[in-house]
Amino acid sequence: MTVRTSTSCPDRKSGRIAGIFHLALTTGVLAAALLGQPTEGHTQQDLSATATMDDPRVGLRAGAGNSAEQVFMNMRLTSWAPKPAEFDSIAGLAFINSDLAFRDNFVYQGNFSGFMIWDIADPTRPELVSTVVCPTDQGDPSIWGDLLFVSAESRRSRIDCGSQGVEDGADRMLGVRIFDVSDPVSPRLVKNVQTCRGSHTHTIVPHPSDDRVIYIYVGGSSLPRDAAEMAGCSAGSVAENPNTAQFRVDIIRVPLDEPEASEVVAYSRMFEGLAPVGTRGGPSGCHDLTAYPHYNLVAGACGSYGILLDASDPENPVRLDALSDENFSLWHTAVFSNDAGMVVFTDEWGGGTRPRCRAEDPLHLGGNVHLIIDENGRFHQRSYFKMPAAQTETENCVSHNGGLIPVPGREIKVQGWYQGGVNVYDFSDPDDPVEIAYFDRGPVDDEVLVVGGSWGAYWYNGYIYSSELARGLDVLELTPSEHLSENEIEAAKLVTMETYNPQSQPKLVWPAAFPVARAYLDQIVRGNGLPSARTSAIGSALDAAEAASGADRRDRLAQLATELEAEAAGAADSERVRLMAGVIRDLASAEQ
Repeated sequence: MTVRTSTSCPDRKSGRIAGIFHLALTTGVLAAALLGQPTEGHTQQDLSATATMDDPRVGLRAGAGNSAEQVFMNMRLTSWAPKPAEFDSIAGLAFINSDLAFRDNFVYQGNFSGFMIWDIADPTRPELVSTVVCPTDQGDPSIWGDLLFVSAESRRSRIDCGSQGVEDGADRMLGVRIFDVSDPVSPRLVKNVQTCRGSHTHTIVPHPSDDRVIYIYVGGSSLPRDAAEMAGCSAGSVAENPNTAQFRVDIIRVPLDEPEASEVVAYSRMFEGLAPVGTRGGPSGCHDLTAYPHYNLVAGACGSYGILLDASDPENPVRLDALSDENFSLWHTAVFSNDAGMVVFTDEWGGGTRPRCRAEDPLHLGGNVHLIIDENGRFHQRSYFKMPAAQTETENCVSHNGGLIPVPGREIKVQGWYQGGVNVYDFSDPDDPVEIAYFDRGPVDDEVLVVGGSWGAYWYNGYIYSSELARGLDVLELTPSEHLSENEIEAAKLVTMETYNPQSQPKLVWPAAFPVARAYLDQIVRGNGLPSARTSAIGSALDAAEAASGADRRDRLAQLATELEAEAAGAADSERVRLMAGVIRDLASAEQ
């Protein structure tokens, strides 16, 4: 294995911190907008730009497993775990890996033919706990307590998880499987929740007041099966057939104390009134939905539209806004900023199995778009962003799944780009997103396109986990750089989660701790938010306070907080100075 490293990265402009978002929920259906450029006077991007050949990621040597040439910038590969024997095939799509879910020290990795459970108590040495063969296509997982939910959309999926295919429709399973994984060594299938169109993806939406109930919004846009196979299923437009299983999102209610009673209880026709978009028409389903339970919001990536929902009543979500973009081929997934003031949508141009990051491919196609969400729940489009390095004809590459990295004061996303690798970028300024780290391998094969690469990459309790379609499971770690300090990384590691489902986004909250205060200080220094002499004095004061104890530490911290509160209004970066002062004040209070 040959490894190349790079530490260069373009300078980034100091990003702003969005104000805390308070959503004024509306009850009506808002009109959709058709946009192709950032609006409202913001900088227009150069839509003629294409992928660059001047990048260390260009021209990496091919190889299967972990043998391909690798390149890193500001991150490192901590460990790699190969696919188990049951899924160790790169022929076609039947055995490719899909998405990830996390609980405690376990990661649940989907596969088109089942799922794996890995013990990541030691992220440098993931241990395979169990492999469950159960064809589903695509097998996206979510975890809630001891229940694992798995999407099933394949016509080969059987109710008994058999691999022999389906001849009799009565044996077919299309929908969401529920497994009891209280014993991770021996997962047990407890329920097949059948739906008319199956489940390409799914999203957990907790009940807002009953912690014994969750809902599952079912993503996908397959055609309905025949009523002879499942009663009540039918096709057609809503005008032709008011009961059609198309043009809707099914909603499953899961009573956690009795998962066997889970069933479809409602559906949402959230697409009504949306105009067709060119030759693509209007949406008939959502590829993915991302819930943000803290704000009762759901972002739907629904083919030809990005949609925002108020899910205060999970069985009756209300559409707040919808937006289409002539430069987006397939609205695919979404990630909210931590304050829900922005949302990032991805575009899976080419469907994930084609090379869409070649030197001739435009940078505004097959990437991300950044949208501001205003106080009325309306979208306002800003910039595009795409992994910039040119890939080859034998590398499937396009924007795919990711999530936030919990760096206080910044909006930073980690993301998989299939064989474009994993990258990390800062979108704190939605008009000027900047890449700050990456990891990439060469193609699986340099003569023919073998589908592989990162399906999705997610930060979980200090590490980045990437589901590699063809190769297995990658564990990565960020390294300090001029773009991300050691204090910022240490502050991110203070945010620990017991459960993380990327499609049900958690609110990130930081404890009062010295690394958090220093992270804000590093950002102020980077952005010239205070004079250098003052930031040096603040650093020295923090060091002295941390070295002290008891009343002396409390008094030092209280004095520093008072000083910063007084000077925040006159600072060039007043918001970060206030945030830093707040953390220091909380640290002082902890010494009472």
